[in-house]
Amino acid sequence: MTVEVHSLGCRLNLAESETLRGLLGDAQDLVVINSCAVTAEAVRQTRQAIRRARRARPDARLLVTGCAAEVEREALAAMPEVDGLIANTAKLDPRAWNVPVATAAPAPRRHTRGFVQVQNGCDHACTFCVIPQGRGPSRSRSVAQVLADVALHLDAGAGEIVLTGVDLTSWGGDLPGEPRLGALCEAILAHFGGLGRLRLSSIDGAEVDETLFDLLAGEARVMPHVHLSLQHGHDLVLKRMKRRHSRADALSLVAALRARRPDIAIGADLIAGFPTEDEAAHAANLSIVEELGVVHGHVFPYSPRPGTPAARMPQVEHAAIRARASQLRETVAKVRASWLAAHLGKPLWVLAERGGTGHAPDFAPVRVPPDTQPGTLVSVTPARVVEGILEA
Repeated sequence: MTVEVHSLGCRLNLAESETLRGLLGDAQDLVVINSCAVTAEAVRQTRQAIRRARRARPDARLLVTGCAAEVEREALAAMPEVDGLIANTAKLDPRAWNVPVATAAPAPRRHTRGFVQVQNGCDHACTFCVIPQGRGPSRSRSVAQVLADVALHLDAGAGEIVLTGVDLTSWGGDLPGEPRLGALCEAILAHFGGLGRLRLSSIDGAEVDETLFDLLAGEARVMPHVHLSLQHGHDLVLKRMKRRHSRADALSLVAALRARRPDIAIGADLIAGFPTEDEAAHAANLSIVEELGVVHGHVFPYSPRPGTPAARMPQVEHAAIRARASQLRETVAKVRASWLAAHLGKPLWVLAERGGTGHAPDFAPVRVPPDTQPGTLVSVTPARVVEGILEA
């Protein structure tokens, strides 16, 4: 059997896993676990994936890479199912694998949406985050490298390009002239006139440059969908997290975007139960969901990560963390239900995916007509919402 790559965690991992499938395509009987360590639950799922893969492929060589391979190196290396670990910073280097690798630049598999890594690592020191330990300092890919990757995805049939990175909006800080992410987006749009949909993964609102703001607010080919690395809605908690924005900053950014582009959809990462979080701070977390109109919410119950300053702060009880995470999810679900209902009766251009669904420009999930080919743009006027999906 040939190589099998299992990806956990973020969109950047998904993009890197696609590259690994092409890179290691000539290897025989190899299983790769591209792991995640963002939370204790992510590490648990990584260990679970390792055991499951070993049961399915008992005779294969099983190698683990990704953030957990750095942060939990000793624990994973001790697992009897694991044959070896590949450093996260070296996983795209063919020399690290000691297996036959593809000799030509690997083309991605055919997908509706192409994930393009433009940046890796992070130079910030958020007190809860273990990812800099797993990915190292911020490193930007050149414009030429990014354009080459976009071309590969478009040649493979992708109808939409998604730019990914650990700290996406820090792109360019280590390149000559220190260009900003907005300049990269402009270069992509200028180089690929036929690209109709460009989307960004999670961004840091404190790093949005003027060009990027203008593109998000007014460029039709840039999708009206912003996912903020928000983390919390209370200023004191944000300060203890060592975030670089305030509650007012987040509200101001979203208000300015909506003033120019009223249909823009807002997503956010939110942490429940950060150390020292009291009921007032939790209430601020709940209220910012409604004030921002968060319709794509990623809620993380706080879990202490090894070696981080937050792990040494006074902790919130586990039961309270779980309850607060549940309340956050319920609040997001309520805002999202109203947002989905507002789409009814309005024609949407939907990029069809496998499984009979697709996404509108604002990333609303939509059921597409039967037999619609993946990658096709189709107009759908939804008449109802069924289990969180818009249907005609």
